[in-house]
Amino acid sequence: MNEEVDLIIEETRDRMAKALDHLEHELARLRAGRATPALLDGITVDYYGVNSPLSQVSNINTPDPKTIMIQPWEKTMLGTIEKAIMAANIGLTPVNNGEVIRINIPPLTEERRHQLVKQVRNEGETAKISVRNARKFANDELKQLLKDGLPEDMEKDAVEKVQEMTSDFNTKVDKVMAMKEKDVMTV
Repeated sequence: MNEEVDLIIEETRDRMAKALDHLEHELARLRAGRATPALLDGITVDYYGVNSPLSQVSNINTPDPKTIMIQPWEKTMLGTIEKAIMAANIGLTPVNNGEVIRINIPPLTEERRHQLVKQVRNEGETAKISVRNARKFANDELKQLLKDGLPEDMEKDAVEKVQEMTSDFNTKVDKVMAMKEKDVMTV
């Protein structure tokens, strides 16, 4: 029985960690007024009939805080990459000079900053919901083990451990959100 409890706790920790990882990934894609290659995550280009991530057909870097530079492995890909960025509708305009594609990151307006903060909070709330769902799943599993003969004190200890993990992960979510909000609001 002890192994089953440990397995439930480990699975719960994994689920909560995945929720936190997903939050960090989603927040990395939010524009905070600074150029970052993560802004282009999720953009795919047609590379000889295969949809490939932009990062696999080009070198993406940030020569300064306001510019993203994309240097394709093959110059023939410049037009295709430019069209893919425009089609992605991320609010950024690529500039093709025949060698590389540059994307200038305009400064955020106050209104846009507040919209981004709301978006950060929504993503954070989604992560907290995932953490709570993991807790609920674990507690349901533990109740089932209790019915199947798990000693009551073991079940209570496991429920307390799951609650501690939930609190820890919610604190981590709050910290990640606070850092991103500060990042977004910094001019």
